[in-house]
Order: sequence, then C-alpha cells, then structure tokens
Amino acid sequence: MLVTYLEASRDLCETDSILFGAALAVCRIIGAKLPMAGSATRQSSTIPSRKKRIEDRITKPRALIGRLTSFRSGNNRPRVVRTVRMAFAGTNISLSQPDITQKLTERIDNPKQKIAAWGKRIRRFSERSRRFNQNRLFQSDQKRLYKSLERPEVCGAGPGPEQADTVAFWRGPWSEPVNHNEGPWMEVVVSQSASVTPIDPVTITPEDVAEAVRRAPNWKIPGLDGLCHYWLKGFVGCHAVLARPFQEALKQKCE
Repeated sequence: MLVTYLEASRDLCETDSILFGAALAVCRIIGAKLPMAGSATRQSSTIPSRKKRIEDRITKPRALIGRLTSFRSGNNRPRVVRTVRMAFAGTNISLSQPDITQKLTERIDNPKQKIAAWGKRIRRFSERSRRFNQNRLFQSDQKRLYKSLERPEVCGAGPGPEQADTVAFWRGPWSEPVNHNEGPWMEVVVSQSASVTPIDPVTITPEDVAEAVRRAPNWKIPGLDGLCHYWLKGFVGCHAVLARPFQEALKQKCE
C-alpha cells in the first residue's frame, strides 16, 4: 500500500510527508501514544544519586545554622530555643551563661565548614561529570559539543548586518570579472593529471540506503519533521525512492 503512494512522489518533501503519514497511521492502529502538536519531547533531567545524597546532607546543617543565627540575634521562640538546646545537648553549656554568644559562634562554624567541604565535593563531581559528558559527546556528535561550548554573550551578540550591506560586501569579490595569471604551475598539474584514471561512476542503490539506515539509532530524529530512523528501517519500500533523488543530485553535480 505504501509503495503505491511512493511511486507518485516527485521529490524528497513529498516522500517525507508520505512516510510521516504512514508512521502516524501505524501509531494510531497499534494505539501508541503520540506527542502533542508543537511540543518537543525532552528527556527528564535527573540529579545523580551521589549528588542528591550530598545535597540532602547540606540541608540539615543549613537549617541548624539558620536557627542558631536567629537565636543569636534575639529570637527566643520555643521552636528556636528547642533547636539550640538540642545543638548543645551532651555539653555543659547553658543558654543563660554570659559567653553564650561566643559558644553559638563556635557552634555555627562547625556546620559551615562541613557545608563548605560538601560544596567542594559537589563542584568536583560536577566538573568530572561535565568533562566525561564532553568527551563522550566528542566521540558521538562533535557539532553538538561545539555548539554547547559557545558563549551566548559572545557568539551572536548584537544586531546582525543589514541585507544591503551584506550584498554590497560580497558583490565585489564574486561579481566583478578578474583575469588571473595562474603561471606555469597549472601546466605542470594538467600534465600530471593526464595519467590519472577517472573514478568509476557512483551508483546509489536501495541496498546502500538500507545499509546507511541500518547503522543509524532507531529513535534519533535527524530533521524537524519528527520522523525517526525506526520508520525508515521498517518501511523497506521507501529505500528505492530515497535512492533516486540522491542519485539525481550526484549526477547533476558530476555534470
């Protein structure tokens, strides 16, 4: 059924629309959940468990520092006083002794140092994860890596050039005729190239398309149409139709 529609396809745009419609029909037949129109599917960003454990450790000392600081400032609410008594439990320190302010400062300093140490541990973990992800991304998708390294305040900052200025800038080197004096080295290159055997004409077959699609990840979406590689693998009848425009483009380039 799909081959009948693909035979009438005139270009890649129509072929893509037919394949997208076929994929949508299959999803509706099997009852698969489809994304809403205009919404992009994003992976949920989860915090690593190690980082989450350290952040949970920091939460309680921060709360304790807040209560102790509040009591030192004169807050005598029962909840605050109860927290302060629990902080000095097991010691001979009384809340009514004269040097209680100094004792509070010393007690506050201890969780502050712990928080600083845990914060450095989180920064080291984040830096290590960032380097690991960049190295892995460099192996799989260098374009995406370089795009992530761009600084938005430097790249693309400020208004773009006017169209008239751009046309006037490039019209000089590309539109005005120039007589180039290549020199004798061109004759040497031509004589050396005369003995080079021309490359055999390249023919893109449906098997070549099937092999290229076979190595692609199933659920990657290379374009804005939302068509995954999975459907290009499953709809075998589209391989011959996809090979045709690529072969025509290669033929035009050679001519």
